[in-house]
Amino acid sequence: MFAVPALDALVRGEHRVALVVTQPDRPKGRGMELALSPVKQKALELGRPVTQPEKIKNNQEFREQLATLQPDAIIVVGYGRIIPPWMLRLPKYGNINLHASLLPKYRGAAPIQWAIASGETVTGNTTMLLNEGLDTGDILLQNELPIAPEDTAVTLAPRLAAIGADLLLETLDRLAKGTIVPRAQDHSQATLAPILSKDDARVDFHRTASEICNRLRGFQPWPGAFTAFRGKQLTLHSMQPLAAGEIVLHPSELAVRGDRLLVGCGGNTAVEIVELQLEGKRRMAAREFVNGYRPSPGECLGERKS
Repeated sequence: MFAVPALDALVRGEHRVALVVTQPDRPKGRGMELALSPVKQKALELGRPVTQPEKIKNNQEFREQLATLQPDAIIVVGYGRIIPPWMLRLPKYGNINLHASLLPKYRGAAPIQWAIASGETVTGNTTMLLNEGLDTGDILLQNELPIAPEDTAVTLAPRLAAIGADLLLETLDRLAKGTIVPRAQDHSQATLAPILSKDDARVDFHRTASEICNRLRGFQPWPGAFTAFRGKQLTLHSMQPLAAGEIVLHPSELAVRGDRLLVGCGGNTAVEIVELQLEGKRRMAAREFVNGYRPSPGECLGERKS
């Protein structure tokens, strides 16, 4: 989805988009019917030709197809893999990548999610010249965007995509005019934003309350956050950190205050669980959980560590 505004802006601007490259159609849903990627849907809507190679590194047919087009630039958005050397050498202005972070921070496949999960208050976009590394190329332009305290990856991504499309158009315009001087990244300042896994959602209550809540915000809509309660998986849909000193609990220790469900975290902090879902049950408010399961004093979530 992040690439769609960029494609739309390029086609509706003064640039000739000769070919759109996107992933093959994949089976999806209960019926496992082939589903079009959002990029393909937008390309067809805009009347642009589409190709969908399974792989590109040693794909001679795809290589010849691009060479025939003789592109001035190849725009790469949301690809997340290394571009082969033959493709890097092909266009006049290089392979230009729109990346959703302020490089060199958050190199990798999930920069939006990890920026929120790491507690950043500002993020942005970078256009860069791709090289044979992973997000290590020279920076062309950047723009910034504040991260609101209530932002999740779901709410932040569309705003970043919108201003990223504008940044991409500005980059192409200034490259053509020769008014951009690429600058090398400071690799010593690099941080990584690897692709998310299910295990990233496992809550470690030895982290502080803010860290836990930031990870929940960042890991939306997947993988979310989960722990265990009485041997069953407990998905945590909504949490908020408590004020410092409001309650002191051991990490993972539960406490009930009225109809509120509190859990101890690292650094003498605690969170209030607002919405949750026990394995095999429906999503519910904390007060329903408290009234239905009546957690005992000192009972813990997950496996308590010594």
